Amino acid sequence: MKCFVTIIGCLLLASCGFHLRGQAALPFESIYVQSGGPSAFANEFARAVRAGSQTQVTDNPKAARVTLQIIAEGRERAILSLSGSGRVREITLRYRVSYRLYDQKNREHIAPSEILLRRDLSYSDTDVIAKEQEEALLFRDMQSDAVQQLVRRLQVTRIDS
Repeated sequence: MKCFVTIIGCLLLASCGFHLRGQAALPFESIYVQSGGPSAFANEFARAVRAGSQTQVTDNPKAARVTLQIIAEGRERAILSLSGSGRVREITLRYRVSYRLYDQKNREHIAPSEILLRRDLSYSDTDVIAKEQEEALLFRDMQSDAVQQLVRRLQVTRIDS
């Protein structure tokens, strides 16, 4: 019976069109990542490209076919709602990354664009340390989501010779 259930489960999974994402097929063979200083986003993006594609991340902009410029990266925190006594009940977290992609001839392939992610978080004055840790975790997750979104956007970019 277990074998039958396993076989049926495998057949259903195969028939739904599910498949592992595999490697990203980026339309260029090398990329240089330019940021205004040390950037956790740029480092995670470079790691994702190295691990998930055939594209090489170079340290020299002249050796790269394209340059990804990280224009800005920001984390925002705003009050979403207050209780009847004026205490914060919910906050909203925003993670924003602006970028552009251009080649060695300074031809723009992606005009300045932005990825904006938002998460809502309940807040409690009694659990301040736990909420700070949850906030840090959410920002880390949003950064990872932004990296994956950027990789997918680069996959569909057209690079003309």
